[in-house]
Amino acid sequence: MTELYEKILSEKKIAYAVFSSQYFVEEHSRYFVKLMERPVVRGVTVLWDLFPELVGSEDQVEGVLQGKQRRFTLEKISKFTEQVKLRYYNLILLPLKKSGVNQILCIMNDTTFETSLEQRIQQQQHEIKLLESTLTSAIPPLSSGLIGDSPKIEIVRKFITKIADIKSTMILLEGETGTGKNLVARMIHNQSALAKSPFVEVNCASIPATLIESEIFGYERGAFTNATSSKHGLLEEADGGTFFLDEISELPVALQSKFLSFLENKTFRRLGSTQERTVSVRIIAATNHNLLQAVERGEFRQDLFFRLNVVSLRLPSLRELGTDIISIADHFIHIYAFDFKKKALRLSEAAQQKLLRYHWPGNVRELRNVIERAVIFADGEEIEADHIVLVEEPKIEAPSVERPLLPDDATSLYEMEKGIILRALQQAKGNQTRAARALGLTLDTLRYRIKKYRIHL
Repeated sequence: MTELYEKILSEKKIAYAVFSSQYFVEEHSRYFVKLMERPVVRGVTVLWDLFPELVGSEDQVEGVLQGKQRRFTLEKISKFTEQVKLRYYNLILLPLKKSGVNQILCIMNDTTFETSLEQRIQQQQHEIKLLESTLTSAIPPLSSGLIGDSPKIEIVRKFITKIADIKSTMILLEGETGTGKNLVARMIHNQSALAKSPFVEVNCASIPATLIESEIFGYERGAFTNATSSKHGLLEEADGGTFFLDEISELPVALQSKFLSFLENKTFRRLGSTQERTVSVRIIAATNHNLLQAVERGEFRQDLFFRLNVVSLRLPSLRELGTDIISIADHFIHIYAFDFKKKALRLSEAAQQKLLRYHWPGNVRELRNVIERAVIFADGEEIEADHIVLVEEPKIEAPSVERPLLPDDATSLYEMEKGIILRALQQAKGNQTRAARALGLTLDTLRYRIKKYRIHL
């Protein structure tokens, strides 16, 4: 036994117990019994009876006993005291050898105060988020709402007003990247009776396919490697409020059936759990792809599409909004002039015409970036046409019957698809974003197929 262990065992205020190779208690401190609040009998009480939380971790416990694992820790074990008060503990298992016999040294640490403090902090953070959400909904439309008075913007405004308080109806927002789908989702939330409740957004394309199920539905301790404690998912965070799934087309097909089951039954299970859980959330989904085409390609479940597509709205692209482009640009000028401590700026006539002639493939997001740069470099009181720097991308010809992308030497479907991707990448000069757009694929899907076909760039 090392000096460290001897010091631990001699310290009366440390809650420890020593377990035999058969997992029976061999010795323990008084403080250990005090924390356990139950009888602990040497040679009778078994490790698994004291800590049922260890069931499922037998391999790790055995590894500690055999000295193959230096330590094993469980955090935030919860127990009710005799006064029915919830207390929390951390549990540490260490290898111990006494007279040549393998044993386990178990140390308990009461973390009730720290856990309670952490929970209070989390509650305060949640309240702060709710306050921020309330304040955001109170900001005038200049900075938080839709800008412009074109007929297409008016259609969107009327849609938001009409649908905001119909909580039970699922909403599908469609439109190109950068058209403001997340802004519209937040406006629906903020104008509804749920405005003071959570608004939780998940971008399905930004989370790896291997993690997205646990992120959305949560998981139980032991559900997978390193899952040392339970964790609620984003659905539970959104309980009572709005759950917004951006880029729903990127939801893995294997997970779509589980999400459909949740939509149908209003219940779900955490990863690694058999317990059914219920949450009350409004569902808003958004996509920049044609979901019907994704259904035809087998990339999106037809039944999930019809379940989501109860009420849908296609958001107009920036190039469809006419002179509203100038109003939106003025809005960004106002923001960035304030941020960069500049005097009031306005667009010159030439600058306005340049903005109106451009096709805006990146929509409002691209306009915002263009205006930010223009404000930085503008001198005087006007933004000139020279300050407006636009990216004129060379267009990639789409496949056609007259001029197919198919390679002449393609002898199989595998080679045919690989050849199409290679040709698109060549025409895009290696730019994967442009190639994906020409092929009608998401960037993630293109990257997957580049890896699949072992295409070296």
